[in-house]
Amino acid sequence: MTSFPFNDINLDDLKQGVENGSLILVDVREADEYASGHIKGAQFNPLSKFDPAKIPVAPEGKKVIIYCRSGRRSVSAMEMARLAGRRDLDTHFGGGILGWLGANLEVEKGL
Repeated sequence: MTSFPFNDINLDDLKQGVENGSLILVDVREADEYASGHIKGAQFNPLSKFDPAKIPVAPEGKKVIIYCRSGRRSVSAMEMARLAGRRDLDTHFGGGILGWLGANLEVEKGL
């Protein structure tokens, strides 16, 4: 349960945002998970070393989306960002990489 409101982007909107470049993706899984497959273009910022300051402020017309494996760590990352004063990091893909892979969508491999 979170102590602040957050948003959850659905798969179709995530897919569209990845395709049209309107999203900045941040993967908060650990290095081995990220290397085994991540959404194309996602920044690597693992929860174990999560630093909200390393996430750029989205320019006008763009949105930062945080994701993990299944939605739990992304909520933790949003809470950490909020505590660090980042009110803009309030949206995640609750389905995580499992939801992305479950829809048979492609991933990039490597760090």
